[in-house]
Amino acid sequence: MIQDLTRGNSLKLILLFSLPILVGNIFQQFYQLADIFIVGRLLGEKALAAVGASAPIYFTFLVIAFSFTGGLTAVTAQRFGAGDYDGVRRSVTHSIRASLVLSVVLTLILFTTLRRLMDVLNVPAAIYADSYNFIMILGAAMILIVAFNLLSGFIRALGDSKTPLYFLIFSSLLNIVFNLILIKYCGFGVIGSAVGTVIAITISVICCVLYIRKHFPILRLKKEDWTYNPAFMREHLNIAIPMSIQFSILALSIMIMQAVCNSFGEKIIVGFTIALRIEQLATQPLMAIGLAMATFAAQNYGAGKISRIRDAVKKSCLTSFGISLAMSAIMFFFGSHIIGSFLDHPDPFVVEIGVAYMNISLMFYFFLGMIFIFKNTLQSMGKPFYPVLSGFVELGIRIFAAIYLAAKIGYTGFYYASPLAWVGGALVVALGYYTNIYLRKETDLRKEYRALHKKIKAMAAAE
Repeated sequence: MIQDLTRGNSLKLILLFSLPILVGNIFQQFYQLADIFIVGRLLGEKALAAVGASAPIYFTFLVIAFSFTGGLTAVTAQRFGAGDYDGVRRSVTHSIRASLVLSVVLTLILFTTLRRLMDVLNVPAAIYADSYNFIMILGAAMILIVAFNLLSGFIRALGDSKTPLYFLIFSSLLNIVFNLILIKYCGFGVIGSAVGTVIAITISVICCVLYIRKHFPILRLKKEDWTYNPAFMREHLNIAIPMSIQFSILALSIMIMQAVCNSFGEKIIVGFTIALRIEQLATQPLMAIGLAMATFAAQNYGAGKISRIRDAVKKSCLTSFGISLAMSAIMFFFGSHIIGSFLDHPDPFVVEIGVAYMNISLMFYFFLGMIFIFKNTLQSMGKPFYPVLSGFVELGIRIFAAIYLAAKIGYTGFYYASPLAWVGGALVVALGYYTNIYLRKETDLRKEYRALHKKIKAMAAAE
């Protein structure tokens, strides 16, 4: 259902909009957890280590696809908020062009650099072949991954966060079913997990296209919508490229952490892999609020309602603080039981590794929540400088913690990499929001946005 986020109680709208995103993200994380649960239970620690050792490579390409398409559809949401439905359709066609190019580039990079990246990650020889095959199969489906994120982004841009949820649930359940069949009954081993994911996302993309054609008439494209406008494409790329750079930096820092982790052996890899997946699940409410703010800020920026954005940011930060406390308490009291459930015969040392990391990171969840809120707000309003800067700050801190601290105090050193990076990144984007949005006059921000689109429309008319 299409929803206008420029009217009504801001916090209520954000929470209602974020709820389907949260449920969808939980299901997405659930099937990722199900992957390692199934692999760990059916194939053992070595197979689980193979999945986890090279996971940051796939994560890097995944977040680039997600952030790039998110930047493209931010413009779609802006045009919807401004009531420019022709602009919405033109945004769709320009986003499709950019996404096709991205898919080809990412696939080529992955295929030509995978072995080198795995060598950089210090993937142990005993699990190298399984890790390589696992990532290659997922990489072959890059165009499908980009397509699924782009289609979901279009729907969210129009204020509908429920429909992407339904497709995520559908995809998650398919993935679990195919993984069980291919691993348990067909004997595919580790690659069965990757093949199951590819089959599931292929079916989901086809269903998503068919559903949009039937139920979203505003997204039915006309011949004239495909007219190319260089200025309009630049507007999309001015948000999408900085967002993808920022997340690429984040992914690079995680790769560095994984490389250090891999050097300490398979048991450390297993404990850290499980703890990271659980942490990703625990922080999904914070991410959901940030993603809701992205659409909310984009629509209201297009409508010129800057005061609503400021009000929503304030209320979202307070809500994020409460959620952070709740998630921290759950992870502190139940973390060891959750980690142990992922293995048929849990090794106490593996459980200890995972618990030790979580006990440090859970104290910093609120800073991660601030990053999601401020970063998405700035990016959706076409102000990428501070989000990109925060990415470099996070990278520097993670490299310092993962390499320097790990060398000084052992593998516990890289436990501090993400928490310290969250603090540094949060301070940067908070400063960016304060100087670029909070302190500036509302009339100046309105004029800035309208001047840009007046120029784009003039160029389109001239063509």
